[in-house]
Amino acid sequence: MTENNFDLVVLGGGSGGYAAALRAAELGQSVALIEKNKLGGTCLHWGCIPTKALLHAAEVADNAREGAQFGVQSTFSGIDMAGLASYKDGVVARLYKGLQGLVKSRGITVVEGAGTFAGGTTVRVGGDSYTGKNVILATGSYSRTLPGLELGGRVISSYEALTLDYVPKSVIVLGGGVIGVEFASVWKSFGSDVTIVEGLPRLVPVEDEWASKILERAFRKRKINFKVGVRFSGVTQDDAGVTVTLENGETLQADLLLVAVGRGPMTAGCGFEEAGVAMDRGFVTTNERLATNLPNVYAVGDIVVGLQLAHRGFQHGIFVAEEIAGLAPRVITDANIPKVTYCDPEIASVGSSEASAKELHGADNIETLVYDLGGNGKSQILKTAGGIKIIRRKGGEVLGIHMVGARVGELVGEAQLAVNWEAFPEDVAPLIHAHPTQTEALGEAFLALAGKPLHVHN
Repeated sequence: MTENNFDLVVLGGGSGGYAAALRAAELGQSVALIEKNKLGGTCLHWGCIPTKALLHAAEVADNAREGAQFGVQSTFSGIDMAGLASYKDGVVARLYKGLQGLVKSRGITVVEGAGTFAGGTTVRVGGDSYTGKNVILATGSYSRTLPGLELGGRVISSYEALTLDYVPKSVIVLGGGVIGVEFASVWKSFGSDVTIVEGLPRLVPVEDEWASKILERAFRKRKINFKVGVRFSGVTQDDAGVTVTLENGETLQADLLLVAVGRGPMTAGCGFEEAGVAMDRGFVTTNERLATNLPNVYAVGDIVVGLQLAHRGFQHGIFVAEEIAGLAPRVITDANIPKVTYCDPEIASVGSSEASAKELHGADNIETLVYDLGGNGKSQILKTAGGIKIIRRKGGEVLGIHMVGARVGELVGEAQLAVNWEAFPEDVAPLIHAHPTQTEALGEAFLALAGKPLHVHN
C-alpha cells in the first residue's frame, strides 16, 4: 500500500469537487482529486451540458419548422440523430479537454479510481491511501427511481435518454420537475407525442405557482400532454412499448417511459456511514459551513440536503476551499441561488416564492408585481409569451424574482443581484437597460414597484 499526503483530498471530480480543488490549489494547497469516471462529473458528461445541447437543437428544429412566421422559407424534415450526437458530444469533449488542462495547469494530482472514505482524513483507492489535512466529500448524485420501478429496456433514465439513437414516436415522462419538463420539451420539438405524469398538483412544483400556471398554459398550446395530481402505479413493457398504470386506474401507452423523479445522493458504498459520518436518508449531514460531524471533513454539492444544482455544488466547493484557508466566506443560502429550467418556455427564479414570502413575513407585508412580456419589444421580436414577477416586502427589499419566457435564463444574473443584495426597487429603477433587450422587462417591473410605472397598467 502506498501512502500519499496532501493538504487537501477531494473525493469526487464533479462541479463541487473540481471547483474545490481549483480554488484550494489557487490558495497554495497541495491537492489530490479522486474521480472514478471523468472530471466534470454528471453535469458535464450526462446532465447539464448535453441536455442543454439537445434543448438548443430542439429550438433550432422549432425555428426550422416555423420559419414562415418570420418570413423565412424553411422546412423541417426530421432529426439526424448521428449529427445531433456529434454536435452534443463535440460540445462536451471541448469542455472536458479544457477542464483537464485547467486542472493540470494548477498542479492538482488527479487520481483515477473509485475512492472509499476510510475515516480520519484518508481516502483509499484500490491499495493506495490518500491522506489530507482536510477532506472534502463530493460524490454527487444518481437518477432516482420509485420503489418497485426498475430501469431497463423501455423504462429509461435521463442517462439513456441522452444516448438514444432514434426519436421515439411517443414517450411518457414520469415526473414534472426540471428533468421531466426539459426532456418533454425536447421530444415534442423533435416530433414525439409526449405525456407527463406528475403526482403533485402542478408542473415544476418547486417554482412559484404563477410560473407553473404559465408553463402549463404554454405546454397545452404546444400540445404537450400532462396529468398532475395523479400518482404512478405500475408499468409493463413488451416489444411494442410500455403500458403505464396510474393509481386512478387509467392506463397510458407509449414507446418509452422516462423516469424523471429526481436525483438521490451517491453515498452508498463510499464508506461514509462506516467511517462515522452523520447521515440522514442517504444525505451527509453538515452545518451551515458545510462541515460534517467529523473534524476536518466537509461535504459539498448534491450529497448535502437542498437544491441539487451544479452551480450550487460549484459554489460549495469554492466556499469550503476558502473556509479551510481561513478566509471566512459568506454562508451560501439555498433560497438565494438562481434556478433555471431550460424547457420552452424557460423558467428562471431566485429568492422566495409568493407563498414562502407570505409565510415568512405575513401576507399583509408582501407586495407583488407581474410584468407581461407582451410589452417588451425584444420578446415580441422573439415571439415569446410570459412575464416577470417580482415579490418585495412592502416598503422594503426585493425577496424573489420569477420569470417565464424564451431566454429568461439569461436574465437571472441581474435578478440574483437584486435579491442577494437585498435591493429596494427604488435602488434598481434608475439603472439603464439597453433597448431593445429582454432586460428592459426587469427594468420596467422595478420602475413600476418603485412607483414610476411607464409600460405597466396601474
